[in-house]
Parts: sequence; structure tokens; C-alpha cells
Amino acid sequence: MATKHQFQTEITQLLDLMIHSLYSNKEIFLRELVSNASDALDKLSYLTLTQDNLKSLSFEPRIDISFDEQKKTLTIEDNGIGMSESDMKEHLGIIAKSGTKSFLSQLSGDKKKDSALIGQFGVGFYSAFMVAHRVVVQSKKAGEEKAYAWVSEGKGEYEIGECIKESQGTQITLYLREEDAHFASRWEIENIIHKYSQHIAFPIYLHYTETKSENTEDSKKGDSTKESKENKQSQINTAKALWKIPKSELKDEDYKEFYATLSHDNNEPMRWIHTKVEGNLEYTTLFYIPSKAPFDLFRVDYQSGVKLYVKRVFITDDDKELLPPYLRFVRGVIDSEDLPLNVSREILQQNKILANIKSASTKKILGEIANIAKNDEDYKKFYEQFGKVLKEGLYGDYENKDKILELLRFESVKAESISLKAYKEAMSSEQKSIYYMLGENKEAIKNAPLLEKYTQKGFDVLLLSDEIDSIVMPMVGEYDKTPLKSINSKEALEELGEQSIDEATQKAYEPLMKAFKEALGEQIAEVKLSQLGDSPITLIKEDSNPMMANLMAQMGQKLPESKPILELNITHPLFEKLKNASAEKIAQSATLLFGAAVVLEGNNLENAKAFNTELHSLLLQSL
Repeated sequence: MATKHQFQTEITQLLDLMIHSLYSNKEIFLRELVSNASDALDKLSYLTLTQDNLKSLSFEPRIDISFDEQKKTLTIEDNGIGMSESDMKEHLGIIAKSGTKSFLSQLSGDKKKDSALIGQFGVGFYSAFMVAHRVVVQSKKAGEEKAYAWVSEGKGEYEIGECIKESQGTQITLYLREEDAHFASRWEIENIIHKYSQHIAFPIYLHYTETKSENTEDSKKGDSTKESKENKQSQINTAKALWKIPKSELKDEDYKEFYATLSHDNNEPMRWIHTKVEGNLEYTTLFYIPSKAPFDLFRVDYQSGVKLYVKRVFITDDDKELLPPYLRFVRGVIDSEDLPLNVSREILQQNKILANIKSASTKKILGEIANIAKNDEDYKKFYEQFGKVLKEGLYGDYENKDKILELLRFESVKAESISLKAYKEAMSSEQKSIYYMLGENKEAIKNAPLLEKYTQKGFDVLLLSDEIDSIVMPMVGEYDKTPLKSINSKEALEELGEQSIDEATQKAYEPLMKAFKEALGEQIAEVKLSQLGDSPITLIKEDSNPMMANLMAQMGQKLPESKPILELNITHPLFEKLKNASAEKIAQSATLLFGAAVVLEGNNLENAKAFNTELHSLLLQSL
């Protein structure tokens, strides 16, 4: 007896959306159901090699599609892994590991764009409700005795009960809406499969009835003709692993079609890299660089975009070790001839063959990115999507650190986008290092008084405001034998080469320096004199450790603030006047100047009330 269950809230929202909103590009429902069938075949192919109770299973993987124009039904069937009752509840009734929440949060209201997201977020099964008012799923899990049926009209609930099914696998029957009955058509199905699923690695058979008209013996005298119906099936896809086909036999369109099947991305890929390696190691790889970033690019639980095969047998699509994490935007296939077919997940993580493939593949991908970089316009598009994640490679991929450094682009005082190579070539003979400044946002960095010291000398400074910058840049050390230094480091300030201030000037300003220190107290470490820049004062944190501060922030803690050194720029006319001002006026000026510098750097004032009091007092005096 069938039992009723309620859909989880997010699924109910999703179904409502599928039924009432996403009318554009309805045909992708078939692509999604075929892809799911292919995944089920992949999984069983692997288990028949690795699981003892399934090794004797007679298994010829295939997908069968049939339809009935009169009844307006469409059926997709596979003989793959199948589902148990609990599998049905998990995969078809609750949010489980699908990207339903992420999908719903990404919706833009543009029906065409939103429907294109379906496959990318793992909610492909529910697209059936775009065209069907009722969906029946009958499934029997490989190695189990019982079969189960899942039935729903997409209205908030579903039923699950036992059914009769002889062989393992899943059969999905769609009862099409009146306006979508045209999908129960031989030509419509063939066109959709050719468009989206041509390179699914398993044969897809279409079942149809062919009607033939035959003349009877008396038909020449004007009698009648006899109609006969014959049930037929024909394979409607190539069922070849595209990555195994020689490049010389493939067209750009073939690569693009396979990418759509692999990634569920309706955008065309930016580039692809197809490599066959023979010799000590034999393997084939096909990698794609997308034109748009995947939705989960910056999520810890991102889905790997690379599938591993051994001799064309699918092994896994959930191994994040196949490529370095900073290349997680890459989609593709690795097919090895040397790994054992029954390789386990644990062995994969320590396998030397796979480590060699990973290393060579990483170099190939970075090489292709370098090729994109030869065209400024193309690289700008690439970098907008993947620049931040590429920087992560500096943290863990020491083998390719120099290659990654060449690929990075930065905003600087003098350029909107500049490479380290271009920066170094533009350096004057007087400049000894590549300078950078870290901050929470570009505007705060650009307004920092300390920056003026460098720009006044004609030195360019890289402006770094991405979160990852504070972790990776202090680790870089140097580029092409030229040191990289933060502009507030002691070494960089020494290289700035400020003219030393003579003893007489130091003595003349000593009372003013002392008054500033007394007025600001514990807020600063000390007061110094300077002769560079346009701002009256500069705050310098010599001992700042941005990498440690970032790590502490990720743990929900704060690094104890290091007190800044306050530099008074005695070339500014303000200080010539303040030298002879009253103690009250100096204290007031110290509070206002310090507060303004803190705000200018994008930080909050610790004592905003005192700052406002002095500001109001000064305004009253001036009026």
C-alpha cells in the first residue's frame, strides 16, 4: 500500500516555480532526465567491478525512451543502479544534497536565465514538472528484491509504494500537459537528444511505431490499401566517449555540445584543452574553462567539476583531489589506462599515477590560461570571473607559484590592471622593490596618507583589497628576484629614503611632538617628523601582520591592535602655525588630525564623541 509524504518546503517552492514560472527552454527536462539515467549507469558500471554481490550481474548499460502520442506520455528508462525506498525519499522528496536552496537564492526573475540554471544546481529531476502534470517513477535497486513506485502531481505531496519491476534500474513516466504534448513525438525527441545528449557515453534507444501502407491485390481496381504497424527501436546518439575520439576528427561544435552535457551550463566554454598522453603513463584529459563562474565557486562544499574514468569506466565525480582547489572552476574528464578498475577512494588520494596526472594537467591548464592572457580583452573577462580564486594557488601550489604570479593582475596607483612583469618593467632605477598596500576596500587604500609618500617619489603601488590578498601576498616574497614589500613595512619605509631631519629642526618641533603625544596618549606608539606627502599627518603600523589578522578573523577573534606611529609632515603649513599655538589649540588639533587620519584609512574611531566635541568647538571658534 502506498504511503503519502509531504515535500520539504524548499522542494514545494521549487515545484511551484517549475510549474508556473519557468516556461523558457522547456526542452531541457529531457536533457536532465537522460543525464540522471547516465549517472545511474555510471554508478552501476563501477559497482559491478568493485562490489562482490554485483560482479556476476548481467549488465549491458542502455537508456530507452518511448512515447505514446494518444495517451500523451513520455517514458525514460535505464538499467542502472536504481533506487530503494529510502533513496526515493532522500533524492526525490527532501533537499538532501541537491542545490535547491542555492538554486532558489540565485533566481533573477529572467525565465530564460533561471531555467538554464536547473542542471547546474542538481535539481534536474524536478524539471519534469515543467511539462508533466503527473510523474511516476518505478525503480529497483541493483542487488535488492523489492521495487518501489514514486508518484506525484507536484502539488506538495508524493506517494511511495511497492510495485512490480523485474530488472534493476529506473523508469520515469511523464504524463504531459496538453500544451506540452508535442514532446511525445519521435522527431522532437530525436532533435533534443542530438542537441544535448549526443555524447552521453551509453546508447540511447528510441522506441516508436512505424506505420506502413501496402496495396492489396485489388487496389488497382480502386479498392483499398492495407496498413500495418511495426514496433521499432533505433539508437539516436553516438554513444562514444568524446574525449577518446582523436582531435582531428572533432569539430568545435562537438566540444561545445559535450561541454553542455558535462556541465549543464548553457553558456559556451571560454576554452578547452584536449590531451592524450602515451608512454610510461597513458591517459586522456579534456578540460574546459567556463566563461562564467560556477555558483558554488567560493563555497567550502563546492562540487568538483572533473570526472575520473579508468578505461572509460566511470569511477568518481566527487574527488576534489583531481585538480588543485584553486582550479575548481575547471570542468572536464580524466581517463587513465593505468589505474586499476577497482581503485578505491582511499587509494586515489595517495596514488602516484594520479599525482603525476594532476601535476601535468595543472601545468596544461595554467598554460592555456596564459594563452588567454595574450589577448587583453579575453583575459579581462576571464579574470573578472576567476582572478580571486587563482590567487589561492600562491598559498598551496609552490610548484607553480611563478606561473601563477605571471597570471595575476592588480589595480595600482597608475593602472587599472597591471601584471607584475609590467610593473617591474616600469620601475625607475631608484626603486628597489615592488610595493603594495593592503586594505579592506580600494577607496580607503587610495585615500591613505601613507600612499602619498610613495606617489610623491613617483613609485607605483599595488592596491590590494581582496580578502585572500592579506594571506598570500606576504608569502610571495619576491617576483623575478625583486622583493615585494608592504608600504608600511620598516624595510619599505627605509627604501623610501626620506631626507634626514637635522638636529636643529628636531629640537624646534620637540615641544609640539610632546604635546601631540600627551594629547593622544595610548592611541599612538610615538610621534616622529617627516618631510614627504601632502597630508599633515601619516599613521604607520610597522608591526602589522595582515596574514595573522586574517587567520584570527576566520576564527572569530581579533589580533591585538598594534599602535601606530604618528608622523607629522613639517612641510605642511599647518605645523608652522601650530608651533606657536596654545596648549589647548594643539591638543584640539591633535585629536582632530588623528581622528581624520583614522577615518581616511577606512577605520572606525574609538572615541567618536571626543572627536565630535573638538570639531564642534573648532567650528564655534571659527564662526
